[in-house]
Amino acid sequence: MNELIIELTEISPRDFFGLQNTNIQLLKKYFPKLKIIARGSKIKVYGDEQMLEEFDKRFNMVLDHFMKYNKLDENAIERILTSDSKTTYDASSSTKDEILVHGVGGKLIKAQTPNQRKLVELMHKNDMVFAIGPAGTGKTYTGVALAVKALKEKQVKRIILTRPAVEAGENLGFLPGDMKEKLDPYMQPLYDALRDMIPAEKLDSFIEKGIIQIAPMAFMRGRTLDNAFVILDEAQNTTHAQMKMFLTRMGRNAKFMITGDPGQVDLPRRVISGLKEALLVLKDVKGIGMIFLDDKDVIRHRLVKKVIEAYKAIENRD
Repeated sequence: MNELIIELTEISPRDFFGLQNTNIQLLKKYFPKLKIIARGSKIKVYGDEQMLEEFDKRFNMVLDHFMKYNKLDENAIERILTSDSKTTYDASSSTKDEILVHGVGGKLIKAQTPNQRKLVELMHKNDMVFAIGPAGTGKTYTGVALAVKALKEKQVKRIILTRPAVEAGENLGFLPGDMKEKLDPYMQPLYDALRDMIPAEKLDSFIEKGIIQIAPMAFMRGRTLDNAFVILDEAQNTTHAQMKMFLTRMGRNAKFMITGDPGQVDLPRRVISGLKEALLVLKDVKGIGMIFLDDKDVIRHRLVKKVIEAYKAIENRD
């Protein structure tokens, strides 16, 4: 009797096998002549060589579906197992092109406002894009979704996310813990976005292998960032020197997105924001896109929009 051993890596066996192994039971139903045993992260299959080859082919199609959509259900498995080709079971929808990423649990992540859609279009047309707007307008979230999409589609080999580590400079010495513990609170919004889009085990694996890197601005110095989708978040808190250093890290086949809110600069007085300066210096450079989001793009709690409007009214009076 021939044996086929499949080991699941970078995905949760529990999610893939289904509640009480329902997905495995379905595989057994469609391959009654094979003996299928699932334990831990391994699946052992015994039977005729030709039947094992067919099982291996169909199983990989099921696995591809799970990796793409981050979910698996009975209907999807049945479509895959009964289809004539790989394309016949692929999810179809009139809004398919608008979907950036299928997030954890199959969550559909896409641009939700006209300006967010413009941001997506700009990123397709340009290698460097500045996304400017107040809190809650989806700048960072949309950027991370575009980065994950590019990684999944093998347009880039890695994602690099960075932001100024603290509001004024990068003095982390007073915080307790090692460097990672000091930095994690500042990088949390980036982790949160990634956890929405990539299952935990796969995300941990990507971070461990350096496929996804989350680091403060200081760690960018001296690097050449090739084959990467790079996002500089909270760019309003960069200095002239930091912004220039970051922008000149761009290597071959790289995409750079810079996000920020010029209205929330936390730098010391008399220190010019690198973001504000860059918007003026680079506004006419071909190949660099700029999009300005506003309170109409706020997708957080409805009160966030009102808060922004209230503060804008005060600033306009001043």
